[in-house]
Amino acid sequence: MAEDTRLVGRGVRRTEDRRFVTGRGCYVADFTRAGLTHAVVVRSEHAHARLVRIDAARARALPGVIAVLTARDFTWTTPIPLRLAPLPGFDRHLQPPMASDVVRYVGEPIALVIADDRAIATDAAALVAVEYAPRRPVVDAHADAATVMSSYTVARGDADAAFAGAAYRRVETFRCHRHTAMPLETRGLVAEWDARTPKLTVWGATKVTFFNRRALARMLDFPEAGIELVELDVGGSFGVRGEFYPEDFLIPAAARAIGRPVKWIEERRESLLATNHSREIDCELEIAARADGTILGLRARIVADMGAYARTNGGVVPAKAAQFLAGPYRIAHVRCDVRAVLTNKTPVGTYRGPGRFEANFFRERLLDLVAADLGLDAVTIRLRNLITPAELPYALGALVPYEAPSEYDSGDYALGLRRAVEASDYVKLAAENGTLVDGRIRGIGLGCFVESGGAGPAETARIVVTAPERVEVYTGCASSGQGAETWMAQIVADALAVPIEWITVFHGTTSFVEEGYGTYHSRAVVVGGSAALAAATTLKTQVIAVAAQRSGLGAHALDWVDGAVQHEGRQVLALADLVAERSPALTAVGRFAPAKLTYSHGAQVAHVAIDPETGATEVLRLVTLEDIGRAINPALVEGQAHGAAVQGLGGAFLEEIVYDETGQLLTGTFMDYALPPATAFPRIDAITLEEAASQLNPLGAKGAGEGGIVATGAAAANAVAAALAPLGIVVRELPLSASNIARWIREATA
Repeated sequence: MAEDTRLVGRGVRRTEDRRFVTGRGCYVADFTRAGLTHAVVVRSEHAHARLVRIDAARARALPGVIAVLTARDFTWTTPIPLRLAPLPGFDRHLQPPMASDVVRYVGEPIALVIADDRAIATDAAALVAVEYAPRRPVVDAHADAATVMSSYTVARGDADAAFAGAAYRRVETFRCHRHTAMPLETRGLVAEWDARTPKLTVWGATKVTFFNRRALARMLDFPEAGIELVELDVGGSFGVRGEFYPEDFLIPAAARAIGRPVKWIEERRESLLATNHSREIDCELEIAARADGTILGLRARIVADMGAYARTNGGVVPAKAAQFLAGPYRIAHVRCDVRAVLTNKTPVGTYRGPGRFEANFFRERLLDLVAADLGLDAVTIRLRNLITPAELPYALGALVPYEAPSEYDSGDYALGLRRAVEASDYVKLAAENGTLVDGRIRGIGLGCFVESGGAGPAETARIVVTAPERVEVYTGCASSGQGAETWMAQIVADALAVPIEWITVFHGTTSFVEEGYGTYHSRAVVVGGSAALAAATTLKTQVIAVAAQRSGLGAHALDWVDGAVQHEGRQVLALADLVAERSPALTAVGRFAPAKLTYSHGAQVAHVAIDPETGATEVLRLVTLEDIGRAINPALVEGQAHGAAVQGLGGAFLEEIVYDETGQLLTGTFMDYALPPATAFPRIDAITLEEAASQLNPLGAKGAGEGGIVATGAAAANAVAAALAPLGIVVRELPLSASNIARWIREATA
């Protein structure tokens, strides 16, 4: 295929958007089955209590109610298993799908009401009478009554020795607040049991459908082959959607129990109560350096509030916060003590950039303080310590208990920082730090990052050519808005040298391929895309073999050009012709298993203006830059960067989950939990670099889904800190809400 006709590297318009803008998308709320029933979950009103009695008599008597099920009506063989990050001790605190004796957070399921329609189910749920014996809840991870779920230490080098000989040391305590993702579409499921087959089908699955099928089969003690999880259209995930929650067991189990399809759609308050929270970590961070700002060592003590149970991937959050504390810097000596603590709050899971958002805030905030102490500017101290291309690959050591030692692969970290500084006009604007311009205090700040992606295990793709101009691609990767149907079609269309219009991509559903691991850790392009490329390569090999047999020519003498096999410019066999004469359809399977993680890198710069009277902050501009190796579709990459940056700024300035001393959620509606409107951050400039193509996969790609968020809190905090520094204010916590900033200003000027 000629270079100017290649699709990979071009901003092809998303092919899936046509069905969305014409109203033909099918989300789980749209989906129905004959004889459908509706479920509503009755949830605990207490953060910690013994369940004395559940009286469902009035609810069961309501016309249209089919069943009211409690824990004693269900049988599960195991609690909800861990999917990732099996930190030591987590296995002792797994969540059952429904509370039977004790409730441990507000929102924990205690009963399931099933009725002929949703309104009746909602009314009946209100009639379920629950008697509690309240217990004192723990809402502070530092409280004496808090249970330490996991405690461990990771290190590389000799941090104590580095500190002993250091000319400069500083220690600070930072706090990242609890917040979470807010997908436009809340969670939902439709489950149907076919007793004749027997078969259980669940619609609405996403992210990690194969793992969820295994978990469900194990909990139900039912053969995995008898369960199919079907992915419909998904209105956002960001790490929280698609994990195995209590409802992922309860709804299928209920469908089997009553013999009719059951539908459950989460309400927004339920989402705030029950969907994974994230980010709540405190960190005491100590740095040792030479007088010129060269960093010698880091020591840290992390305390992570994990909520009431260990959920499927919750351990990723503290583990990755510890791993990424050193960031993209040359720091030979690092030690981190990690404590994961149980409280009576909603359990924690991953949210876009888990652990990285927090670690980058801690480290980058401290670097600015160190620079001020040593009379350096923020750019100089970073350039002095960034790992150079000559030092890559750079060994990280064993900083994660459940992973093998890793290493940064490739990149020019200083180049990325310089480009971001230049694009943001940082040097000029930094001269205004702390000054009043039009009645508001200006500040500019930055943050650097390195981000992992492309996690294993392997991914599988299957290509089926069903007609002369019909190529179907099946992948185990899920899609929740990343444009997978477009970029995967670009990869396959280029590999087969056929028009993209020939390609249709099917994703996520467990019957599409024999094995899949889903979409998380920025792995879909790196692993799933490489598997699709492998399948296309296998398909070409098959067609060339047929052409060689028919023509009597050796396969080595044949070329693949524009969807056909050629010999010295003459067509020997066209893919379309071969398919037209074959039955069954032409099929090829590809698999890709990554040997190592890829590491993208970049920098972000935030420029802010703060109202000194109200504390309200306007982000005048955010520059976000990331080197992702190779962009399959630059337009989609830019969209990912913009969306991630808005989420990061929303988390840094607006969003916060707040509990009172009794464990009651105070931010249970959008009146209390503030999200950024479309007009909140109008000036975001996303820059994509392709300077360091990955050598670890055939596409040269690195992850691009999370780089836009991981340093946003760091850059925003440093910008606010630069504005407030003349007042003697040191920013040590997020969020940078108007109320917090106004309080800091009042306290500083009292």
